[in-house]
Amino acid sequence: MVPLKTGKNCRQQAGKQQGPDYNQYHLSAKEFAWVLGKSAAVSGLFAYVFYRSIQIFLVMLPISMFLLFWRERKQRLKKRKLLLAQQFKEAMVILAASLSAGYAMENAMAVSLEELRLLYGENGLIVEEFSGMVQQIRTNRNVEQVLLEFAARSGLEDVQNLAEVLGIGKRTGGDLGSIMRHTAEVIRDKMQVKEEILTLTASRQFEQKIMNLIPFFIVFYVEGTSPGFFDQMYRTGMGRCLMTLCMGLYLTAFWLSERILDIEV
Repeated sequence: MVPLKTGKNCRQQAGKQQGPDYNQYHLSAKEFAWVLGKSAAVSGLFAYVFYRSIQIFLVMLPISMFLLFWRERKQRLKKRKLLLAQQFKEAMVILAASLSAGYAMENAMAVSLEELRLLYGENGLIVEEFSGMVQQIRTNRNVEQVLLEFAARSGLEDVQNLAEVLGIGKRTGGDLGSIMRHTAEVIRDKMQVKEEILTLTASRQFEQKIMNLIPFFIVFYVEGTSPGFFDQMYRTGMGRCLMTLCMGLYLTAFWLSERILDIEV
């Protein structure tokens, strides 16, 4: 049997095989245009509310572009990994059922692939991964190593654990069907907890978005009902310093709210 590789060796092998790297994300042209427009809007909003200066807008624009592009990639990476983890959970249930039906691990993955195609379609993330793994296994590659390479690319701890448990089970002659059922149950329970947390925090995330806009609405309301009320804040050095402080406090509050609602399981 081929020795089971983990850690650094796993990451090195991952770079040699074909397949998407789930730790990287390249924005499409549409996504790029969306973030570019959002950057201009955010820069314009901050420059108007806090400084009323076109020069400040030009300074803020590249900064906001950098931050928003980074944030957009991070959010899309997280969303893609969550989708992959959810699909992997279902794949483990199907794979465990195939093993319980008496299939060998290699054949069970091929059978599971057909069911996953019916469930997620040909373009499903887990379908593409299982398809690639089945092809590699048919070229006499080790199942555990293929899974470890998938774990390194996806960054999913569940895949890493599955590969290690599978390797131990095969070496010790354990009941793979029972092992897979237990592993699938653990993964399913973990995903259920994560989904419950997302459900519970969904309303708080919506409230956070509303609260993020409240300061701007207040400024626009006061400016609309009392024109010139904030003039001293934009025309004097003390006023500009105070508005800069307000912007710093706002950004700090925004960052803290993001961190509080970013719960990892």
